[in-house]
Amino acid sequence: MTLYRDEAIVLRTHKLGEADRIVTLLTRQHGQVRAVAKGVRRTKSKFGSRLEPFMLVDAQLHQGRNLDIVTQVATLEPFGGAIVADYGSYTAASAMCETSARLTEADSATLQQFLLLSGALRSLSRREHAASLILDAYLLRALAIAGWAPSFTECARCSRPGPHRAFVPVLGGAVCSGCRPPGAAAPAPETVLLLAALLSGNWASADSADARTQREASGLVSAYLQWHLERGLRSLRMVERA
Repeated sequence: MTLYRDEAIVLRTHKLGEADRIVTLLTRQHGQVRAVAKGVRRTKSKFGSRLEPFMLVDAQLHQGRNLDIVTQVATLEPFGGAIVADYGSYTAASAMCETSARLTEADSATLQQFLLLSGALRSLSRREHAASLILDAYLLRALAIAGWAPSFTECARCSRPGPHRAFVPVLGGAVCSGCRPPGAAAPAPETVLLLAALLSGNWASADSADARTQREASGLVSAYLQWHLERGLRSLRMVERA
């Protein structure tokens, strides 16, 4: 029997039979793992509550042919309790975990994605910033780790120094007047500055943005994400915006 142990974030769960669950985990060292947690839906389960979405756990698993089997679980950080108590944080965390599940299906830089997601969930659980800002910062950085870093300070097509007024997800972000195609979005300069701040982690600037700027930035982040994932996120439609 091959056993292994790793830190993991619970991304999602699905019912299996009458008492079991299939859990999708993003682990620190083993990438994305799908495993069966036997008996966790029974009231006497020893670790059922530890395998809820958004929890950071230390898990021991038995390697299986198709699905692994969870044998032991210890809570490292109970992000889930604080997150589910606030609807805005819950919907933001759901969108983060769905994005993470999509981006790590092919084991793309999973350690960096693990660290990014755990930091974002910790920030949500502590209410360090507005939930929508944390979400947008996470989405931009997760896409950057996956190889789709957007450009906000120079033209994404010709590298001409900015700032530029047009934003085109297909071209990789902000573009100059010479590269701008017809029908391109023209966000306010404050919105482009907010996007750059979220990508770089300049929270002093991001926290000071007004509601209108945050809404416009969120729309551009959603469009950029949808283009690169090739389809929308179900959970993103439920997110509360400023």
